[in-house]
Amino acid sequence: MATHTSKIEMTVELDENRVPENLFWTAQDGGVANEEAKAMMLSVWDQKKQETLRIDLWTKDMPVDEMKLFFHQTLVTMSDTYLRATQDEKMTATMKDFCDYFAEKLELVKK
Repeated sequence: MATHTSKIEMTVELDENRVPENLFWTAQDGGVANEEAKAMMLSVWDQKKQETLRIDLWTKDMPVDEMKLFFHQTLVTMSDTYLRATQDEKMTATMKDFCDYFAEKLELVKK
């Protein structure tokens, strides 16, 4: 039985066309209070349906170059999470190789 409940909250301010203008998040246990964000990705596993449910949001003023960095860093951290969850070092290495390729193709890595 759970002894503690932690809450993470996200607030999305929309324009008249329901396009995100501002994103804020709070995680009190993590010391985050109403911090602004320009993009977020949330994945939730639905065990009954055996599928991933997603919420992907970004503000209309999110620069494309920052979005490219956001995606790259998300892919890198997903590979880290995959390793912690599965202990599958071989597939993690493959994922990391893709992350390197992704960064190279987007010219995120300075030579």
